[in-house]
Amino acid sequence: MITNPSSWIDQAGPLRAGEPLDVAAIDAFLKSRIPTLSGELTVRQYPGGASNLTYQLIYPDCELVLRRPPFGHKAKSAHDMVREAKVMQALRPVYPLVPEVLAVCEDDSVIGSPFFVMERLRGIILRRDLPPGLSLDEAQTRQLADNMLDGLCRLHSIDVDSAGLTELGKGEGYVARQVAGWSKRYRDARTEDVPDYEQVIAWLSSNMPLHDTAIRVVHNDYRFDNVVLDLDQPTRVIGVLDWELATLGDPLMDLGNSLAYWVEASDDPAWRKLRRQPTHLVGMPTRRQVLDAYQAKTGIRVTSFDYYLAFGLFRLAVIAQQIYYRFFHGQTRVPEFGSFGQIVTLLERRTQQAIESHW
Repeated sequence: MITNPSSWIDQAGPLRAGEPLDVAAIDAFLKSRIPTLSGELTVRQYPGGASNLTYQLIYPDCELVLRRPPFGHKAKSAHDMVREAKVMQALRPVYPLVPEVLAVCEDDSVIGSPFFVMERLRGIILRRDLPPGLSLDEAQTRQLADNMLDGLCRLHSIDVDSAGLTELGKGEGYVARQVAGWSKRYRDARTEDVPDYEQVIAWLSSNMPLHDTAIRVVHNDYRFDNVVLDLDQPTRVIGVLDWELATLGDPLMDLGNSLAYWVEASDDPAWRKLRRQPTHLVGMPTRRQVLDAYQAKTGIRVTSFDYYLAFGLFRLAVIAQQIYYRFFHGQTRVPEFGSFGQIVTLLERRTQQAIESHW
């Protein structure tokens, strides 16, 4: 590792076309809620937002982060910024990796949608590859993977009742609700040039477990680019981001969602091409090794994991299709989103492979 870790921090850039913010309105709102703020506000945008949009708010003596929903078509239950902020506020006392929420705006008239503002965690967020100049040997890579998994296991180990989190979700019946909900979202967002996924939906509906494994706090999008790492010790997790989908549910569904993103070095070329996190590095565990370590850390036993991985892949396809729907209908101009229809098609094949894998 080199001695200039500040270069590894995500850099925000100019606001993207079609995704503006009313700087004066945001400044007035925040100064009415946070009296210590002073000086001129500068707004920049982080480039990674494919779903909700994330902006850097820069004041002379501090930096904050604003989260708002995307412009254009949105699924009815998706992109609820107020709920995300309230979930974070409820979780932070028992799960300190949650960033502090500083202000919540439920009034659409301020910038055209609800939003919230939170502290900015200065750290490393891993994308497809390690940032230039950062290198990890095999042992460090394994430690990074272990620490990341520990973060998920700690979340799944929270005592929901004693932590006062019973209102976070509906609890029992989670698997059935997830399958029904994500199936509807896919059908609502489907465009004419992608598969209908009806065979996958039918399998998920007819093969779901009779009961949820347990009812725990689940993140529902736990992956490397939602984890913040320590600048001075890049294998240590200091924060977890993107709590929009967090609720109470089956922890194995959460793990399946995470492993849907886990592309191994030995996977087929088409799947490796879609890798969005550095899970191919020497020292990274395989998906099966992650599952084994998870069972050892949590004590949750798994008799068959194919269902949870298949669901995770299907859910990932729905997310990709919702983004592609906005591009297809001209509601976003981000060129990268134009390839998401192909990703949805590939994910159907990947989901079928998971169904046939018999983990």
